[in-house]
Amino acid sequence: MPGFTLDEVRARTLKERDSWWTVYLVDPIAVRLVRLVANRTSITPNQLTVVALFLGLGAAVCFSLGYRHFLALGTLLYLLSFLMDCTDGKLARLTGSESLFGSWMDYVSDRFRVLVCVVALMGGQYVVAENAEGDGPVWFVWLALAVVFLDMLRYLNALQVYKVRREMRSHLAAALERARATLSMLEPEEDDTGSATGAGGRTMSDGGEQAVLRHGIGVLEQILHSQNEREARNQRTAGKQPDLTLPKVDLHQEFRNRFPWYQRFWSALNARRVRTHLVGGIEFQMSVFVIAPLAAAVFGAPSLIGWITAVAGVLLLAFEIAIIYKLWLSTRDFFRVVDGIDSALRFSGPSDGAEEGSRDTGSDTGSQTTLR
Repeated sequence: MPGFTLDEVRARTLKERDSWWTVYLVDPIAVRLVRLVANRTSITPNQLTVVALFLGLGAAVCFSLGYRHFLALGTLLYLLSFLMDCTDGKLARLTGSESLFGSWMDYVSDRFRVLVCVVALMGGQYVVAENAEGDGPVWFVWLALAVVFLDMLRYLNALQVYKVRREMRSHLAAALERARATLSMLEPEEDDTGSATGAGGRTMSDGGEQAVLRHGIGVLEQILHSQNEREARNQRTAGKQPDLTLPKVDLHQEFRNRFPWYQRFWSALNARRVRTHLVGGIEFQMSVFVIAPLAAAVFGAPSLIGWITAVAGVLLLAFEIAIIYKLWLSTRDFFRVVDGIDSALRFSGPSDGAEEGSRDTGSDTGSQTTLR
């Protein structure tokens, strides 16, 4: 069996940036557990995913019973479930056993666990209150629906934001390739006739137009100055094989101009591997399924579940709105850059009438139409 050291496990499994809950409260335990499992057992990542799912179902059973000691036990089981959920991915990266099916299992089990646990937690509190008071507060039902909605919203939003950003990066990379191709056609080619007469075999393009193209290519390359090598190195070290590597495009100029303090905030958190999205899906889950039931169990106040869940939901929604706002500013930067490139590199001239026509007609063949 392989003998992984703790430093190797950290280097190959820890994400470049993660949620503060994971970085400070889960990773220190998870990396040691991963090392133990990888060095001493033949357990697979998919098996850990199944264990995480059953621990989550056990937490749901405890939550459904509703009483204080069951809430505390459910909290413990949910924490263990989340630990296993973090461990399976790390084990897959460490051993190079990542798979599409494993990714599907992890995603589906996460969503199923959240759905079952929120129904069990809120339903259990409703039943307990009904037994004690003869009438359960209906806001527990609305709270369960709100949690499911917010969990769905943040997943859909994350997927769409990633898709749009990737499409913008792809468009700018394609613009660079078109600029290089155009310049190569404009530059003169020498043949035998040209050697004899001192002129190129093809009429030399206007020097000013070539200069504009070269300048445009330089601007594009600067915009598309990326962390490709570092990204690829991190992915190889972590055992990841990216399907497609696209340049990292800086499309946050307007956001930084409006919020100059953000870069310092980002740098301070990035140095600690913490992402700026301080209240995301993980923090929301921990608030609802760990902090809230534990507080209700300790203080004997079921209403704390409602208050803590509501506060966590508002914070999650605020951060999701901030992401959408930042994406909107990025799209403004994107179209500013693309329009400038098309103008400077003469891509929108009469020779490109077909492309202009496809934009005007709203064809689905152009990603700009999709992005707008």
